[in-house]
Amino acid sequence: MDKQRRKFLKIAGATALAGIGAPALIRLTSSTALAAEHGAAVGHAAEAAHGVPAPAAPLGVRLGMVIDMRKITEQPELLDNAIAACNYAHNIPQFDNRKSEIKWIWKAPFANVFPVESSYHLAKSVEKTDFAVLCNHCDNPPCVRACPTQATFKVKGNGIVAMDFHRCIGCRFCMAACPYGARSFNWEDPRPYIKKYNKDFASRMRGVVEKCNFCGERLALGQEPACVEACKGTGAIVFGDLNDAKSEIRQVLDKEFTIQRNAALGTKPSVFYIV
Repeated sequence: MDKQRRKFLKIAGATALAGIGAPALIRLTSSTALAAEHGAAVGHAAEAAHGVPAPAAPLGVRLGMVIDMRKITEQPELLDNAIAACNYAHNIPQFDNRKSEIKWIWKAPFANVFPVESSYHLAKSVEKTDFAVLCNHCDNPPCVRACPTQATFKVKGNGIVAMDFHRCIGCRFCMAACPYGARSFNWEDPRPYIKKYNKDFASRMRGVVEKCNFCGERLALGQEPACVEACKGTGAIVFGDLNDAKSEIRQVLDKEFTIQRNAALGTKPSVFYIV
């Protein structure tokens, strides 16, 4: 990839994908977002004036998701709708061969999603429910450290763990590093297996890894992630800025008890579950 394209990706990641085009989704005018820039300026001034390090400035935008499994248990079709919307939005192929399966958001039982949580005498409603699973967009993503070409990288402006398919060499180091099994490899050409093609999102090719991208391309247009839009009005999936105390996602997190997938690993997942 040439320097011009890489520069564009960095600019896009720090601006458009951070939500400048999506004021309804991410409160970039909130005190949290503005304080990062203002606090940095004040901090440098204080350090220069007194010769001592200034306090760290507040964090900027940090995108996250809350999945309310109580609502999905009551309406299982919500998860089906979310998966269908994601599959169409990102041209995800539908292989008959399980080995070739490509997954961005998919279903799995509680014991598989939360192997470190006790499944002993699990509530029947939880035991029989399919859980929504996707990339956790970790704050400390091991996949990014493992990638030798920077094909997978963390967008500094919003915390999304993104993929550049053109830089992927198919080494699958990121797949080995991901403790959540959230990445898929294209063992064969996926294009003939796309049921309904979306011209707004590029299809992939054989030999590259792919995964959920929190719909960064939709955020840049001021739209919600496809799975969130598919469940709109139900509260089953809530998306927004984890660092904005006034955002809907923070209000949910402040009120509800949530769990994360194997949080003890220190990856700091940004996907939370209400069970």
